[in-house]
Amino acid sequence: MTEAQMREAVARWLSLVAADAELSAYLIGVDWDRLKAHLARSLASGTGGEPEVPCLGWSEGQHRRAVDYLTGVLRPYRKPSVADFWEFVEDRYRGLLPEQAAPLLYAALHQLTSEDDDRPNRWALLAVLGRAYRRYGLRPDHTAVIDDALQVRVPWEKVERAAERAGDGPAWWPVEVLDHDLAADGVAVLTVRPWRRLLYQPGQAVPVCTPRRPGRWRWYCPANTPRPDGTVELHVRAVPGGVVSTSLVHEVRPGELLYLGPPTDTGLSLVDGDLLLVAGGTGLAPLRALVEQVAATPDGRQVTLIVGARTIEALYDAVTLDKLRHDWLSIVPTFSHDQLDQPGECGDALTVALDHWRGQAVYVCGPPAMLAGSRLRLLTAGVPADRIHLPDRIPWR
Repeated sequence: MTEAQMREAVARWLSLVAADAELSAYLIGVDWDRLKAHLARSLASGTGGEPEVPCLGWSEGQHRRAVDYLTGVLRPYRKPSVADFWEFVEDRYRGLLPEQAAPLLYAALHQLTSEDDDRPNRWALLAVLGRAYRRYGLRPDHTAVIDDALQVRVPWEKVERAAERAGDGPAWWPVEVLDHDLAADGVAVLTVRPWRRLLYQPGQAVPVCTPRRPGRWRWYCPANTPRPDGTVELHVRAVPGGVVSTSLVHEVRPGELLYLGPPTDTGLSLVDGDLLLVAGGTGLAPLRALVEQVAATPDGRQVTLIVGARTIEALYDAVTLDKLRHDWLSIVPTFSHDQLDQPGECGDALTVALDHWRGQAVYVCGPPAMLAGSRLRLLTAGVPADRIHLPDRIPWR
């Protein structure tokens, strides 16, 4: 609240008390200016809980009524809490929203009304909210009440369009962080275990949220095929201005809770025939999952995996790559800024990959600068359009 809003709220409260037949008598002889100043200071230094009203000799019931007056006049100036939000909706539609879902919905819906998300973040947010819209069977009369509870107007038309694309199932999966490995400068490998099994296919992406940054969701691809123990490996690079990625790399620790949203196809699902996989940075994650998928049912195909990094120190997943030993798999590290490139090659990943192209289906995944011109470069080099696979079914990274 601004100072002007506090003064206005206190003046409105005093007028309500003065109009109350039981309470007004206790204002006789009170310095109203001092009383208003005291309340304004109390609001300015408050914690956001129940406002403090000085006792003027009222009974307990009368004091409760005075507090209720102040709470009422403050409501338009204050962002409701999660508890306020859920109780408001529950009073009008009992059982509509599970209480344990309220914090995620509250944060996500508020974030959707803001303008400070980039397109990939907003798409991830809508993927989660669209699934929640279907999951809880929301209707226009429900959304009107939710808007009133939030004291904002949510762009429900966007959520409804996302709900049309969303399948059935949970809107999110709580997961526990089991391991957090700072694998290279600014890169972390997180191993998480969902509380219930997450059904996904290699090459798909999932929205990820940390309670440290409520309402913010970001796309990441699992770096493994589904495992018997249900664990999922995520590769995260902290990017400038990326609040989710920075938190996941530098703040999150084992034992913490994260949330994964519904898996979404990206255009990287496995096709028949030989493969040329081209990874830049943490774009390695979904391509490594494809290698695991081939390993699970070897069918005689040949796979070449080009792993691009600036320097050999930036090759963050070298230990795991070294364990991927198959007679049908060739791994070629390539370094764009390191002349001492043995046993790899020198150059950017896509240039090196074109030297290895022999008609295979080509998969490319990496940072935006790498993806931006990759399709045109591949087409120009003679790779047929139907043999090119990029993560372009969702706004990426």
